[in-house]
Amino acid sequence: MANADSNNDTNSPASDNAGSKPSANYKEISFNGLWKNNPAIVQLLGLCPLLAVTGTVINGIGMGLATTFVLVTSNVCVSLIRNITSNAIRLPAFVMIIAMAVTCIELLMQAYAYELFQILGIFLPLITTNCVILGRADAFASKNPVAPALLDGLMMGLGFSIILVLLGALREVIGTGAIFANMDLLFGAAASEWKIILFNDYRQFLVAILPPGAFIFTGLLIAAKNVIDTNIKRRQARLANPIAAGSKRARVTGVIS
Repeated sequence: MANADSNNDTNSPASDNAGSKPSANYKEISFNGLWKNNPAIVQLLGLCPLLAVTGTVINGIGMGLATTFVLVTSNVCVSLIRNITSNAIRLPAFVMIIAMAVTCIELLMQAYAYELFQILGIFLPLITTNCVILGRADAFASKNPVAPALLDGLMMGLGFSIILVLLGALREVIGTGAIFANMDLLFGAAASEWKIILFNDYRQFLVAILPPGAFIFTGLLIAAKNVIDTNIKRRQARLANPIAAGSKRARVTGVIS
């Protein structure tokens, strides 16, 4: 069964088809990409662009869309050629496919969002070396059919993008006292009015905008996820082990004198 957990991603295609339920697989792939195995706050991959470009929401959206496009494109292409690619040329072929996808998204952003393309700068071509991309291509797409590979790329990209946008929002709000600045760089002139000023006469908190702020907020997001997961596990443990009827446990509600 397809499992996006890093330890089980190497399952063979044959095992995916052996008595598994496709709908359950797709649900599990989605959950793993968005939450359980999120590349940004669980696998801790792709931290270079995560820490470098998330100074604003629009930067996070731009990098998230570019990374998702490359993940989906490379996963689909790798899945299509998985049965005709020998192990000797497997990784070079994957890198060539990823580089092709990165070139495509670079050209698209130059054509339709040139100013944002300039802001993201070197981190766009560096998507080629992002461990998330090559990791999903090798661990999942090369061992699964096109549909689950596409979904895995999409969910991993969305999970990564959500963290980019959350981090950008935190840094923009605390760093500048406003949010949704420069949205017209991606969504056109109509989006120039989307900026919301949350605090008037706010004195900028420079650390939040700089890379050290990105480290701090990334750590807070990881801690928040761990707290949520711990609470979920405790609740599941309580539900799995309810107090049996006839238990000798006594509940004291009064004062014994």
